[in-house]
Amino acid sequence: MIVIHIKDSESIEKALRRYKKKVKNTGIHKEVRERRFFEKPSIIRRNEIEKAKYKEKLYQEYNQ
Repeated sequence: MIVIHIKDSESIEKALRRYKKKVKNTGIHKEVRERRFFEKPSIIRRNEIEKAKYKEKLYQEYNQ
């Protein structure tokens, strides 16, 4: 759980900005999005392989 201590002279907007930055840095938002739907491990591996092939293709085109 992320805890944000609000200082006496701090505005709500500034505290909210700090909260959003902490959430982004910890990766909670990304994890929640990934867990929204169940994805089989075989599908995850297949997507990783396709992504690696795509990156390799871009790398090869860039270096030619």
